Amino acid sequence: MKLKQLQLKTDYLNFDEEFFHKVAPTPLKKPFLISANEALAECLHISKEELQSEEFIDLINGTLKLEGSEPFAMCYAGHQFGYYVPRLGDGRAINLGELDGWHLQLKGSGLTRYSRQGDGRAVLRSSIREYLMSEAMHALGVPTSRALGLIGSDENVARERWEKGAIVLRASKSWVRFGSFEYFYYKKKYDKLQLLADYVLKQSYSEFVGRENCYLLMFEEIVKRTAELMAHWQSVGFSHGVMNTDNMSIAGLTIDYGPYSFLDDYDFDFICNHTDAEGRYSFGNQPNIGYWNLMMLLTALSPLINSDKGKEILETYSTFFVQKYHALMCAKLGLDSSKEYSKLIQWLLNIMQNDAVDYTLFYRTLGEYETRDEITQLFISRTRINEWLDVYEKELPSKETMQKANPRYVLKNYMLQEAIEKAQDGDFSLVNELLHVAQNPFDEHPELTRYTKATPHQFKALKLSCSS
Repeated sequence: MKLKQLQLKTDYLNFDEEFFHKVAPTPLKKPFLISANEALAECLHISKEELQSEEFIDLINGTLKLEGSEPFAMCYAGHQFGYYVPRLGDGRAINLGELDGWHLQLKGSGLTRYSRQGDGRAVLRSSIREYLMSEAMHALGVPTSRALGLIGSDENVARERWEKGAIVLRASKSWVRFGSFEYFYYKKKYDKLQLLADYVLKQSYSEFVGRENCYLLMFEEIVKRTAELMAHWQSVGFSHGVMNTDNMSIAGLTIDYGPYSFLDDYDFDFICNHTDAEGRYSFGNQPNIGYWNLMMLLTALSPLINSDKGKEILETYSTFFVQKYHALMCAKLGLDSSKEYSKLIQWLLNIMQNDAVDYTLFYRTLGEYETRDEITQLFISRTRINEWLDVYEKELPSKETMQKANPRYVLKNYMLQEAIEKAQDGDFSLVNELLHVAQNPFDEHPELTRYTKATPHQFKALKLSCSS
């Protein structure tokens, strides 16, 4: 289908203007296409030819307005590093509308009412990171937003230095956040809080529409989805970096890719955001923060649901998390998740922590090794890992299961940095190569086998800022 034949819906605009700000995107100067995502385009019934057209560039740059589209920014609040901020909102993201259940959004498209001291722009480096990482997470089976296309420009944007502006065309099943509910709760506008809840029910939890205690049922499902999302993150070794309530999806998705990182060596205490001095959003603390954020959401929903029943539901969070995490980790180890392997899993993680073993490389090697030396050479202490293998091998793990659960490739920060540096010199070839790798992480990519090895020492545990 051609772009100009597409029809978008903007049901969010049925609310009053406290929910949003109608605003047109501000186009970048001299835009050009960096990359287009054919896989997502197919889901949206957009032809491949359209992705290489000038109209596609115009769509991402905000100069092509599709039928039914009324661009707008969403209003929300949120707890940032534990402190409540009463109004945040889309400061550099503008929503275009919904297409086949996907809500299209331009990130880096200019000022909105919620930009505060920002400039409404995104720079090339952060745009490349979000574009690639959302697709990588999708291919790993982690619930996430996605990205349809990425453009660069000749426009200068001020950060720590001058950088070039870029825009990502993002897509998500929902852009509503925990903080969207907090905004109306703390303003004591409970009628609008209920309108928002009804919207989310229809959009993301339609199975509960019209049911008795529908809001309580919705909250229960949000608790489950959030717990399972945290389990996914921990199992693949993903650290988000900024788990503020305004970055938490009401639909249980990974959204807002900022200073994220995949683990290099396994490190429970790894912090990927260099502004997170206290480690609030460290890798190992993510499940706890998921629970804390749900506590804040329960408070925001208290005018709609019984608080005691809500607290009972909230206490199921750990059960959902443990069950999902155990199942995912058992798959990585090729074990039957109906049996109890928590102690075996934790034993392994302790050894990996002590010996600073590459997280992704270890599991893939474990699923393919023929001699123990292939495994033990990854460790400092061969005694400890041999003791673990003595117990593990008696369980007769399924290599087939492991090879389906453990990717050859994850997009580590040093890989992305290589692509960014090339892109800043006008070479976007590695961006598109890494898109292919991201979408096919279990496959062989002979020309990029260097990326299957342990992260070079000088590039390990890179920390990033929220600057974009």
